[in-house]
Amino acid sequence: MHPDQVKQLLLEEFSDCDVTVESDGSHFNLVVVGDCFEGLRAVQRQQKVYAALSEQIASGAMHAVNIKTFTTSEWQQR
Repeated sequence: MHPDQVKQLLLEEFSDCDVTVESDGSHFNLVVVGDCFEGLRAVQRQQKVYAALSEQIASGAMHAVNIKTFTTSEWQQR
């Protein structure tokens, strides 16, 4: 699966977020930044991202996924 395809899938679910996707082919590093994560624990944030990609993960199109999520204010404080 191409990183641009993954980014498009994430943007369909997280349209108000900034999404960055890097990949070496089957391993993906994802950074999703947006206020939709405000008030959520880290595990809840990851669950939302995994849910958006569940079909691709289940099919094996994506083998390994590393997810980092931030609210806009958390990202700005980095």
